[in-house]
Amino acid sequence: MQLMEHILDNPVYNALISGNQKLSLGTESAKYFAQDVAPFVGLKEATAENFEQLYHMLPSESTFAFFSPTEISIVHPWEVLNHLKCLQMVFNTVLEPVVTETRIIPLHSVHVPQMIALTQLTKPGPFFANTIEFGNYHGIFEGDDLVAMAGNRMHPFHYTEISAVCCHPDHSGKGYARMLLQNQIRLIQQNDNIAFLHVRSDNERAVKVYKDLGFEVRREVSIYSIQKHISF
Repeated sequence: MQLMEHILDNPVYNALISGNQKLSLGTESAKYFAQDVAPFVGLKEATAENFEQLYHMLPSESTFAFFSPTEISIVHPWEVLNHLKCLQMVFNTVLEPVVTETRIIPLHSVHVPQMIALTQLTKPGPFFANTIEFGNYHGIFEGDDLVAMAGNRMHPFHYTEISAVCCHPDHSGKGYARMLLQNQIRLIQQNDNIAFLHVRSDNERAVKVYKDLGFEVRREVSIYSIQKHISF
C-alpha cells in the first residue's frame, strides 16, 4: 500500500473530495473528473483493489493521468502508456505588490474556442471544452486575439493549483506569463489559499521562471498515463 501523508501527495483525490467536489465522479475509494473537464483520476489509497475498481468505472477509449508521490507499479488490466517526472512547486511566500499597465481579462465560456486553440498550439497540459469549469482563468489579448492565459485547476483543501500557463510564441518575451502567474498567486492568496503547480522536471527554463517568482520545489512526482488494456 502507498502511504500519502501530505495533501499534495495525493492532489487529485484530495481535490475531488474538497475544492473540486462538484466536478467529482466515482466512489469513496476511486474518483475521477468528467472527461470533458480533465483526464485525472485519483485513489484514496493506491491499492490493486482500488485500481481495479477504477478500471471498471471508466471507458476504454480514453487515456487517464494518475499522480503518485513515488514510482509505483500499475499492473494489468491497466496499460501504462507513459511515465512523466514532474516537480511539484509551492508558493510559500507573500507576493509583493505588482504594478502593470497590461490588461488581464477574466475568461468565460465565450472564450473557450480561443483558449483551446492557444493550448493546442503551446501544449501546457490537457485543456478540454469544460476545463474552464475549474475557474479563475484570465488572459491577455492583443486586439481580439487571446495571446496568453493562466488559470486554476485542482483545489485540494487550502491549496490551489495554477495551470494552463501559456503564451503564443509570437508574443513571447513580453513578460505575459509572469504577469498572469503573479495575478493567479494574488487571487489565490486573497482566498487564504496556497498556490502550487506542476512542471516537467526536464523543463529547466520554466522551472527557473517559477523559482525566480518565489516557488519552491516540494518534491518530484510521477504522473502515469494509463489506459484500459485493449485485446485484439
